[in-house]
Amino acid sequence: MILRLTLSNFLIGAFILILWMSFDTFAHGVDETTRHFLVNNSGVKMIPFMYIGAKHMVTGYDHLLFLIGVLFFLHRSKDVLLYVSMFTLGHSITLMTGVLANIEVNAYLIDAIIGLSVIYKGFDNLGGFKRYLGTQPNLRAVVLIFGLFHGFGLATKIQEFNLPSEGMVSNLIAFNLGVELGQFFALMFILLVINVWRRYQSFYQFSTATNTALMSAGFMLVGMQLTGYFIS
Repeated sequence: MILRLTLSNFLIGAFILILWMSFDTFAHGVDETTRHFLVNNSGVKMIPFMYIGAKHMVTGYDHLLFLIGVLFFLHRSKDVLLYVSMFTLGHSITLMTGVLANIEVNAYLIDAIIGLSVIYKGFDNLGGFKRYLGTQPNLRAVVLIFGLFHGFGLATKIQEFNLPSEGMVSNLIAFNLGVELGQFFALMFILLVINVWRRYQSFYQFSTATNTALMSAGFMLVGMQLTGYFIS
């Protein structure tokens, strides 16, 4: 019974956690140790930046919720690889170009769009587009486009610290590699849970509740970020 409800409980638990944690905890923050390192960093520090990138992705609830939605009904390994690759391509492009080209975007608005991506995928998994619009958007294009926004979300975290130009490219490459490693390990766990849960009838019985919880978490993320935007 525990295995049957694991993913559903995870999503519902994530929503409740977001609901009860303070806004400051989630509003573009990094832990104090990471903040101190980034503020005082100079030169090439590839291993620390790789670690920071991996940690940011593993703890990046918004990125992971979107990926859970994307992977929820994917059964074939080649489909998983395809969509994860599209997402990776998108966020890698905007992470690198956003920082190197100094493309400034409002972090709250970008994170609100990331929240919208979670809502979108939950709604898509519930069959909302076919039911209400009579059409199905191209998922490949959607995952790539939202991947671009997720990458800008990562870029805004780096831009906050005005990193020195010395070693910037190397450090960014290391950070991006760390993000991919963190994503890989997170996906291993997510896919394991989903694949085990699929063996039970409850996967389909609770799929509606799970994706409804996914949308609810997305709405909460959007609300928090828009609140931050208007009061900042």
